[in-house]
Amino acid sequence: MQNVLIAERTRALLPPAYLQAFVYLQLLDFLTTMIGLRLGLSEASPSIRPLIEPFGITLAVAFGKAIAFGLAGFCLFTRREHIIRLINYWFASLVVWNMMLIIIVLTRDLS
Repeated sequence: MQNVLIAERTRALLPPAYLQAFVYLQLLDFLTTMIGLRLGLSEASPSIRPLIEPFGITLAVAFGKAIAFGLAGFCLFTRREHIIRLINYWFASLVVWNMMLIIIVLTRDLS
């Protein structure tokens, strides 16, 4: 019985699963974008692309992530958590897309 109570208290300290997924997807998007850019791919986001020249790749992509976290915070503040859940699907597809492009670039050099 005590293990159940400890597990419930521990679970209460963690953020909801959709927020954990949001953070992980933002990290994965950042990492796969950075890897892709280092391999010679270009940034597809029209809001990030113009920031690369004056600020550099890392700061431009980090700025995009800061905007994403700010918008997620706004969604939480306005009690629109369902929007974060929907955005998670978008970022999951972006991570898959980035990974596919990275694999194509890396395997293209092998042949």
